[in-house]
Amino acid sequence: MFASAKSILKRDPAAHSLLTVLLTYPGLHALWYHRLAHWLYKHHLFLLAEIISRWSTKRNGIVISPGAQIGKRVFIDHGIGVVIGETAIIEDDVTILHGVTLGSRQSHHGQRHPKIKRGSFIGAHAQVLGNITIGSNSKIGANAVVLQDIPDNSTAVGNPAYIVKAKPVKIKKITNIHW
Repeated sequence: MFASAKSILKRDPAAHSLLTVLLTYPGLHALWYHRLAHWLYKHHLFLLAEIISRWSTKRNGIVISPGAQIGKRVFIDHGIGVVIGETAIIEDDVTILHGVTLGSRQSHHGQRHPKIKRGSFIGAHAQVLGNITIGSNSKIGANAVVLQDIPDNSTAVGNPAYIVKAKPVKIKKITNIHW
């Protein structure tokens, strides 16, 4: 509980104190309720898990299916309008901004929602749809519609999303500095 709040304090320049984060951040509260609902879901108490999930949605404006698997220190910033589907997998240290959908494109059984790997950042109102993987430390731009896998350490933008590759910067080594 405190590890998530401390990680938010480090990542959000608007966070002024640990107490403020603990008491007022809806993304953090939604994740707390999700942890309880997910535990109930894993123990086949589906109705109770759904009731807690819906109550959390009404309170926080963030929809997280009880079946979704969410790692540690995930930060849902602002949160309103975030939707995370049942088979979504979110690894540790991911940041998700408001309006993001981690949804499906088909109505079949099995894995149908995205997997977001460690350290990724999903921009506001991005739509990440289907059984795809967003690589570690990748960034998805605001309003992007992602329909295919994104490799590690990449940035994807646009509709449909495409990968933006930055040119590597060569740093010239400075030697023999004379004062």
